[in-house]
Amino acid sequence: MSKKSSHVSATPATDWLRAHGIPFTEHPYDYVEHGGTAESARQLGLDEHSVVKTLVMQDEDAKPLVVLMHGDRQVSLKELARQIPCKKVEPCKPEVAQRHSGYQVGGTSPFGLRKAMPVYVQASVLALPRICINGGRRGFLVGIDPRVLTDALGAKAVDCASPQ
Repeated sequence: MSKKSSHVSATPATDWLRAHGIPFTEHPYDYVEHGGTAESARQLGLDEHSVVKTLVMQDEDAKPLVVLMHGDRQVSLKELARQIPCKKVEPCKPEVAQRHSGYQVGGTSPFGLRKAMPVYVQASVLALPRICINGGRRGFLVGIDPRVLTDALGAKAVDCASPQ
């Protein structure tokens, strides 16, 4: 596979990080349809547990929210609903997620979202020394300190991980 250049042009996510003075590293990779975090982790030589996926969901009133989860885990929707609290949480359809976030599915970042939404992060993500999370484009992750998620983004910690 060909190596991508080490610099990726700006995205709303990288613009947001720069505007907030947050240091980050750029990690481009060759996007593979339905490859998910397993594929990005494999290409970049990362532990999939430290690659964080950005999921756009909605509650029973169709109000959108963002959940940040370890790449090798899935969200327990019942547990998330219990903790945030609401009656029900479900994933948004791809076109709805794109309309809310402003990002193409597979390239969704929690930074620089089109619409303000509550953000929830799996608590164990915050214990990692460093994470990689989508930088606002398919095939592009940014490396950051996970405390950015709570300190700058205002994400609320939840415990809703379950095995894949």
